[in-house]
This record gives sequence, structure tokens and C-alpha cells, in this order.
Amino acid sequence: MDGTILVADDDRTIRTVLTQALTRAGCKVHATSSLVTLMRWVEEGKGDLVISDVVMPDGNGLEMLPRITRERPGLPVIVISAQNTIMTAIQAAEAEAYDYLPKPFDLPDLMKRASRALDQKRVAAPDVAKTEDNDDLPLVGRTPRMQALYRLVARVMNTDLPVMIVGESGTGKSLIARAIHDFSDRRTLPFVTATASDLVGFDGPSELLARAKGGSILFDEVGDLEPELQTRVVRMLDGLESSGPRIMASAQRDLTPRLDSSGPDNFRSDLYYRLAGAQLDVPALRERVDDIPLLAAHFLGRAERDGGSLRRFSDEAMGLIRAHPWPGNVRQLENITRRLVATSPAEEITKPEVEAVLGTISSGPRAVAATDKLSDAVESHLRRYFDLQGGQLPAPGLYQRILREVEAPLIEIALDATGGNQAKCADLLGINRNTLRKKITDLDILVTRRRKLM
Repeated sequence: MDGTILVADDDRTIRTVLTQALTRAGCKVHATSSLVTLMRWVEEGKGDLVISDVVMPDGNGLEMLPRITRERPGLPVIVISAQNTIMTAIQAAEAEAYDYLPKPFDLPDLMKRASRALDQKRVAAPDVAKTEDNDDLPLVGRTPRMQALYRLVARVMNTDLPVMIVGESGTGKSLIARAIHDFSDRRTLPFVTATASDLVGFDGPSELLARAKGGSILFDEVGDLEPELQTRVVRMLDGLESSGPRIMASAQRDLTPRLDSSGPDNFRSDLYYRLAGAQLDVPALRERVDDIPLLAAHFLGRAERDGGSLRRFSDEAMGLIRAHPWPGNVRQLENITRRLVATSPAEEITKPEVEAVLGTISSGPRAVAATDKLSDAVESHLRRYFDLQGGQLPAPGLYQRILREVEAPLIEIALDATGGNQAKCADLLGINRNTLRKKITDLDILVTRRRKLM
């Protein structure tokens, strides 16, 4: 890697780490804690790449990007920020940043991005007016999956690609669709959420297009549309003109297993491919446990701004909240937080108060569909198990512990299904009867003869 890199960050440790790493890679580095100094270097013609924080003592790094572009067209800027919201990624894209990384960042990843920036000339994005920040947009997260989602949103925002947004109920699919519209060049035009009722009747599709007026249409939970309505949407999309609205759709699950199936759950492949120009996968809250404290703090702050009392969670209460599976995802977390703010008598919300509220709701995982893969469920459980270790590795012997946890319920359910008949159970499992007996003993499984269930 070769070139001169200008680093602007008010954190001395970050400046030191970047200076050492970039110097070892063969670059010359100028580092500062001041945007004024950074801009002086840029105006003097110094630097082949800028790496800048957003919040600085003397200004906002994002607000400097247009000025850098005017002074030095083609000078790439990598934005790093501890403001881990979708707004930062969107604003970085709007301000023509070469790239965006959240803090804490992965140093090897940043080095690769810096190398690419030095090797290629930045392609300027279309001029887009800056949009006001919206503190009420709860698309908050610093986990890798959410940051990857933010970057993808920023890339597709000002294209005409149709977008399919996939995620469980309560993950914020409609908020993402709204963000794509509100921060795109269609922001001054209508955003219309279409449901099945909007497609009924001879004039349904045409009235829907008239309401959108070239803005954006979101087909909410498109996977629930009846076959006849799917056909109507295909015909409507085929008749769209170049000045027509941007098309987006949301679904609770990936629709590809349902494409042109012979069953009643069939989904038209021609409709799917018209809607899925780009697919955005929104993770469930249980798959991004480290974002839960950020979201909870966001909702506490919102409640205070709305006239509520100042509240905070105790460490024990937050531990319980992190461990909860949140089947209703972000929406459920928001509702529970608002309830606790309203009912907690003290500034600090305690673990017993959280236990009392969570005990009144269903805390089990979502229902398992026939199309769900066991491996997906196991992967989700294991990722959550590692997330809940608080950054530490689990105790040694994990492999055998996991196998035992899977093996015991499998044998118990198989025995129950065969009415306790060990010969039939062994045949069902595909193992030797003596092997089954040994496992029953080793795993301390109680066997009783009963009426067969299957």
C-alpha cells in the first residue's frame, strides 16, 4: 500500500493505532484531532486518502465532505463513526463518502478498504440534498449484520431497483422501506403502503399507481397475497412506465422455497423476480443481542422526550433483557420498555420489575413452519448462546455438551412417538437396539410404555 493518508479523530488511541498500522503498510500518515487542521491539509493538496471521524471537537466530519469534494474532486474519504445508526450510513452515502465503517472497527478490514481507496478513483454519487436527521427512526445497531444492512440500504437508496425486505414481524421492515424512500431523490413524492384490499376491484391497481404519483409503493407482506392478486401485481408491474413509482415489498420469510410449488403456499416466480431486484435481510433481535442495550437506551430516551420520567436499567435487569428471546423483536422491546417506564417507581428499573413484565408475555421462540430447516434453528440458537457469553468463550467441552442436548430430546420424542417400544424406536432412529439402550442409560431417559402417538 502506497500513499499519504490524512487521519482525523479526537481519540488519541485511534490516531495512534491507525498511524502505526498504516505506516507499517508503507504509507505516510498525517494525524490530527482537528477538522480545521484536516481542511488546511486538504486545501494545501496533501493526502491521497482521508480517514475521518464524524463527531469532532470543532465540527462534524460528514459536513466537511462536500467541502473536501469541492476542494479536491476525487479525493476518497472513509468515514468512521461511533454513531451506529442507519442515519450515519445514509448521510455518509449522501455526502459522497468513499466508504463508511462503524466503531469499533476491524483494523484489517479498514486496511483493506484503505488499500482499495488508494488504488481506484472515487466515483462521485449523484448530488442529493441533505435531509434532516430523524431521532425517532429506531434503526439502531452496531453489530456486523446491521452495519452490513445499513451499507446495502445506502447503496440501493438512489437506484431504481425494486427491493425485497425480508424479516420476522417486528424487525422494522416497513421502517427500512420508509428510510429508503425518505432519503432518496423521491422523498418529495408519496410513499404508499399497499395491502391486498388495495388490489381488489377493476380499478384497484390503477388507483394505487395514481396515489403513488411516481413516489414509492411498498407491498406489505407480499407473501400473503392470494394467487389472483399476485397475478394482478405482475400485470401492474409489467405496465409500469419509466416515470412510475419505486417498487418495494416485504415478507416475513424468504419466498424462494415457495416459488412455483405445487402446494397451496405457491408464490409466482415471475412476481418474485420482478420484486427482488435487491434483497435486504433484516435480522431478528435475538440474532443481534449486542444491539439490545443500544435499542433499550434509544427507547428510554424517546420516552423521556415524550414527557416520561428519566429511567435506566440496572445491570441485572439489562442482563435479563439481553437473555430474553424477544419473539416480537424490536417492536416488542419498545412496548415493554414503554411499559416499564410508566410503571417503575424509581429511576433505576430493577431485575424483579423486568421479570414481572416478561412473565406476563409469551417468551417462547416463534412457531416452526414446515419449511424451516433444523440446521437454521440450531445455528440461530448457537449464535445466541455465544452472544450471551458477554464476549467470553464458553467453558471447554462444548461439542459434547451440544450433542448431548440435541440427542436427549431426539430420543425422548422418538420413544414417545413409538409408545415406548424400544425396537421400533431404534428402527425409527436408524441405530442398533443395544446402542439405544446404552444411550437411554447414559442420558438418564425415563422410558414408559404408552399408547402410540404415530
